[in-house]
Amino acid sequence: MAIKALRKKVDSIDSEILELLNKRAEVILKIGEAKAKKGDSIYAPAREKDVYKRIVSKNKGPVPMASVKAIFREIMSSALQLERPITIAYLGPEFTFTHLASLKKFGSSVNYTSCGNITDVFNEVEKSRADYGVVPIENSIEGAVNHTLDMFVDSDLKICSEVYLEIYHNLLSKERTKSKIKKIYSKAEVFGQCRIWLETNLPRVELIEVSSTAKAAQIASGQKNAACIASELASKKYALNVLSRSIEDSAHNVTRFLVIGNNDVKPTGEDKTSVMFSIRDRAGALHDMLLPFKKNKINLTKIESRPSKVRAWEYYFFVDLEGHRLDPKVSRALFGLAKVASFMKVLGSYPTGDNT
Repeated sequence: MAIKALRKKVDSIDSEILELLNKRAEVILKIGEAKAKKGDSIYAPAREKDVYKRIVSKNKGPVPMASVKAIFREIMSSALQLERPITIAYLGPEFTFTHLASLKKFGSSVNYTSCGNITDVFNEVEKSRADYGVVPIENSIEGAVNHTLDMFVDSDLKICSEVYLEIYHNLLSKERTKSKIKKIYSKAEVFGQCRIWLETNLPRVELIEVSSTAKAAQIASGQKNAACIASELASKKYALNVLSRSIEDSAHNVTRFLVIGNNDVKPTGEDKTSVMFSIRDRAGALHDMLLPFKKNKINLTKIESRPSKVRAWEYYFFVDLEGHRLDPKVSRALFGLAKVASFMKVLGSYPTGDNT
């Protein structure tokens, strides 16, 4: 067929897609009305996971799976905003990795508010100025984000979802060659993730820590002989040259982010539960805490400890486990833990994120 005829066919298909999108939107509006009457949350992580799972199983190509998921992310983002405008607080400013993770989870149609630190993200949600917050919790190279862990001690917010983001670090600058760089701005964690590359390629350059990668890009954009380590999107935002791409030391550099909110999440069959607890100071106490999980054959995927900050040598433990808190064996294990712990709190049960 001639190109003109093929394009006419594409135009016809586009019209059908648009008509179907608007039909879908009409149904979404009715769902929003029903949720409002029942007092249900607009964002439903369990439903989100179900939609992705279904479209993945039905996609026969040639459209790549990643493209299909991105398209449906925006369709669902539009649906959220149609049901009721929602606001997402994130650790900012724009084009930080937390911002990119927020966009990956919620799409571009919802409202976003930038926060200067993790405490502010929690505060925005707790004071109902934002519906949900997105915060980093751990990196595959550098480990746990302690500030986020500490916030859960006093906060009543729940973990509603998680999102994994592949992290690519880039050396950005107004300069056009690395030889002119005398100082580099970025976050401490980012320097840690690029340590070997920096020692090999720029061993004598001064490393200056700032609050975020986006802030680093902003500073570097206004200075001579300066560079930053940030996302490629930040280079576009601040008109910087990309001197080197993917300078992270590990090829598999992934950061996990949590979505925090006020609502519990229904089981999906592929869930994770996060728990925090403290123990009495006695021999074998930690063993006793973990025994209920072993008895109920529950796999623990993460365990971290943090000082209680109340009394010397007392700690809070944070555990991620497979399963939903409403699953019978998980419920039994949590009941067993509560009996032997001096303090226990379920931080949330939520769908397992796609770690790809």
